[in-house]
Amino acid sequence: MDLEGFANRNIKEGEKEEQIIAEMCRRITEIKRNRISDEDAEAISRAILEEAKRTIDLKAENKDKGKSELDIFTELNSGVRMGEFGVGSRGLGDFYAHEKIGEIIGATGAVVDSSSLSDSGVVRFTDSGTSKAKFVVVTVDGMHSRLSDFPFLAGFHVARAALRDVYVMGAVPIALLSDIHVADDGDVAKIFDHIAGISTVSDATGVPLVTGSTLRIGGDVVIGERMTGCVGAVGMAEAVVSREGAKAGDVILMSEGAGGGTISTAALYFGEPEIVKETLNIKFLNACNAIIEADLVSRVHVMTDVTNGGIRGDASEIAKVAGVNLLFYEERIRGLVNEKVLEMLERHGIDYLGVSLDALLVICPEESAKEVKKVVNSAGVEIEQIGRVEVKVKEGIGAEIVVNGEKKAFVPKFRESAYTPVKKAVGESVSAGTDFEEMKRKVDKAVEEAIRKRDRVKRMMT
Repeated sequence: MDLEGFANRNIKEGEKEEQIIAEMCRRITEIKRNRISDEDAEAISRAILEEAKRTIDLKAENKDKGKSELDIFTELNSGVRMGEFGVGSRGLGDFYAHEKIGEIIGATGAVVDSSSLSDSGVVRFTDSGTSKAKFVVVTVDGMHSRLSDFPFLAGFHVARAALRDVYVMGAVPIALLSDIHVADDGDVAKIFDHIAGISTVSDATGVPLVTGSTLRIGGDVVIGERMTGCVGAVGMAEAVVSREGAKAGDVILMSEGAGGGTISTAALYFGEPEIVKETLNIKFLNACNAIIEADLVSRVHVMTDVTNGGIRGDASEIAKVAGVNLLFYEERIRGLVNEKVLEMLERHGIDYLGVSLDALLVICPEESAKEVKKVVNSAGVEIEQIGRVEVKVKEGIGAEIVVNGEKKAFVPKFRESAYTPVKKAVGESVSAGTDFEEMKRKVDKAVEEAIRKRDRVKRMMT
């Protein structure tokens, strides 16, 4: 529980201070039980209330002064909630928010940055010994939020995800780093369990885990046992590929996929834990490594992982940045999904095209496809052609899919496929009574304000 947030909200709503303190005390003792006395709970509650009042007063005072070069204490407010807009839910709202992040960052001079909608960034440097240009690939992935109670799985899957994002740029991973945050009441062993999961992937791939950070979520003002964190990866490449590279006439290949953090979460919360074992492999990484070692990177146009919002989301993003139309064949995709995983998804009415399958998607010229398939197969991984790239003929159509002989628009939903009971309760569509276009306008305004704020502080620093 976020005690600071609780205090802030109740102060703003005009609750009496003693009532706020009493309720905080009750909640602290409810969670900490006999690990804290009533007197200490009250002391902490009063201190939190005092701190909250000071920061609220500071923000109010700064807001009254109007925009100035010192408005760094003013918190931007769009009036749009994260959940309402679908941020983090791998659908339309999430993709839109990431586009806006790219706008704030602006042109960077990097080879690949946020504007490409890729999961990794790329910068060029020149080797002083050879004067030859090389590329550094950097990425970071957050652990699956619902794996907080399964730290080992959280570590395993987020480490594998970070390595995937480096590999699909055509780079060889050379280092991993981690950041783990556990709330105040979490057991210290969560950290070690999580690191063990990361280390399993590190040892299996030979990519060392070299550094990281360990903190509490919110320090003393967030109680409970929730865990969150991320794993970053760094890679090196002689040449890179990104999503803009797809060209009309290319074919689309996909490797077999059994899922990762998302499928594990679905299995755990639908009571089918045996399915988790299907996800514990490094086939994706082996497939990418085989392509790189065979020097095939220069002969492919795109490599990506089927993750964010499933193949629906990936197809939409690739089509958008490359300006092409992608055509898929559903029965070919279905044949590459792990049988046990697919059966579980269908038992629970989960659209497999809208969840992360952790499969490798390769887009390349038709003349390169045979060699790519041969090399990936030699690594013990199945891969087949599932579609092709066409000229974009109609505005608004970036991807299509053939299902039972019928061609249909293939677009992401507002949220990824609902893959847990809670997600099914929330739904996959915009919440009733909300207007997505109006929310987008509010988000746009907040982005503009963020850019102006950044520019004011930059001027102050010069």
